[in-house]
Amino acid sequence: MKLLCSWSGGKDSCYALMQMQQQPIVLLNALNENGEISRSHGLSKALLHAQADALGTSIDFISATWSDYTNKFIGKLKTLANQYELTDAVFGDIDIESHREWEEKVCKAANITCNLPLWQQDRKTLVIEMIDAGIVAMIVSCNDDLGPEFLGRIINHETLELLEEKGVDVCGENGEFHTVVLDCPLFNKPIEVIQGEKLHNGTGYHFLELSLKN
Repeated sequence: MKLLCSWSGGKDSCYALMQMQQQPIVLLNALNENGEISRSHGLSKALLHAQADALGTSIDFISATWSDYTNKFIGKLKTLANQYELTDAVFGDIDIESHREWEEKVCKAANITCNLPLWQQDRKTLVIEMIDAGIVAMIVSCNDDLGPEFLGRIINHETLELLEEKGVDVCGENGEFHTVVLDCPLFNKPIEVIQGEKLHNGTGYHFLELSLKN
């Protein structure tokens, strides 16, 4: 197997990769249209490169608007499939059918196999497994229902209780929050970050600025 990981930088894509028990040849991340930060998670390219270095692999990017996202993703997937002779890709989605259909579509276009090892597993059980497996993930973006006080929290059993008290899915599968993985069993070293400003994008979402420790 020659594996690409669709890498958000967060806990779900990380745990999906762990389930494959296969070193990825390359990670693929989607940036916003300015090519500065990742979509949804708001992670810098420097931080994403640090994750790839910790995994001992390379990372590639697309920069896209939502309207041209699919075409650019397929184009990059085809390029990487040819470059690395890829056979498979892995995604971290759990149970949103439209996401699975999209992932199968883009993989078919690139003539590689689509893998979703977390598919249809219980969301809370998965997050507990991630914690127990040693994934250290920090909340870096969240909606107004959670608010800025949740930014910077590590996903642990205490945080799960707080999320449940708020009535929020503890996995954040519906986009309630997103995380960044700072350490996991696949990393050769943890990633140290400095927390910066907490920003609001004006459309109901909060982001935590992060920079790498020198």
